[in-house]
Amino acid sequence: MVEAIIFVIFPLCLALAALTDFFEMTIPNRIPAILAAAFLLVAPFTGMAIEVIGLHLAAASMVFAAGFVLFAINAMGGGDAKLLAAASIWFGLDPSLFTFMLYVAYLGGGLTLLILVIRANSEVVTAFGVRLPDSIVTANKIPYGIAIGAAGLMTFPQSPPVVWALAQMS
Repeated sequence: MVEAIIFVIFPLCLALAALTDFFEMTIPNRIPAILAAAFLLVAPFTGMAIEVIGLHLAAASMVFAAGFVLFAINAMGGGDAKLLAAASIWFGLDPSLFTFMLYVAYLGGGLTLLILVIRANSEVVTAFGVRLPDSIVTANKIPYGIAIGAAGLMTFPQSPPVVWALAQMS
C-alpha cells in the first residue's frame, strides 16, 4: 500500500500541476498541500528516522525560502515556489535534490526560450493550425510548473522514497 502511494501521488500531482499551469497559468494550492501531506504520511512507513524526515523538511524549507525570494522580486510565481518546495520534500537533503533542481533549471530555461519564440512568432504558430492556450501566447508569465513537473518526473526514481519502494518490491 505504501509503495502504491509513493508511485502514484507524486507523479500524479506533478502532472496535474503542469497541466493546470499550462492551461490556466495557476497551480491550485491543494496540489502542493497533497504532495507535502502525502510525504509526511508515507515517510514513517518507509523506515525513515525522525532526523531524516527533518532533513527532508529542511530541504523543503530552504527551497521555499529561495522561492519566496524569487517571488518577492517577481521572478517566480507563488504557485511555482510552493510546488517546487513541496516536490523538494520528497528528495530531502540528498544528491537527488541537486539533480532535481538542475533539471528544473535546464528545463525551465528551455521552456522560457520556447515560449518567448512562440510569442514572437504567434502568427506563424497559428498559421500552422496549432491552437495554444491564450495564457501561453499572450501572458507576461512563464508557466514554470511545466518545467517543475517534467523535472520531478524525470528525477523521481532517484528520490529516497522511490529507492525504498523499489527495494521492497525486489
